[in-house]
Amino acid sequence: MKLIHAVIQPHKLTDVKQSLAKAGVTKMTVTSALGCGQQKGFSEGYRGVIHEVNLLKKTVIEIGVNEDFVEPTVKAIVDGARTGNIGDGKIFILDLKDAIRIRTGERGNEAIG
Repeated sequence: MKLIHAVIQPHKLTDVKQSLAKAGVTKMTVTSALGCGQQKGFSEGYRGVIHEVNLLKKTVIEIGVNEDFVEPTVKAIVDGARTGNIGDGKIFILDLKDAIRIRTGERGNEAIG
């Protein structure tokens, strides 16, 4: 089992969700976040004062998948999120020791579905 942690541009969430649905992945957790990477933010002026904005809005998607869904899930995220510009995001793949479905008590691969 793996935990796929993807950080993407907020405006690409709909495209990523559609791409994941086509790949058969519909279970996910989505959160809003702030972060910076190679983009390094931008500067803006307000009433003559320059303000550095270096934490930009991002969307984080977390998906627990069984081994056979790792590559299709990663491909779907990349297909939905890629614009070719700096700031498209990152995907992290972590080993998932265990998963438990609270409603039924199922564990492991059965809990992920």
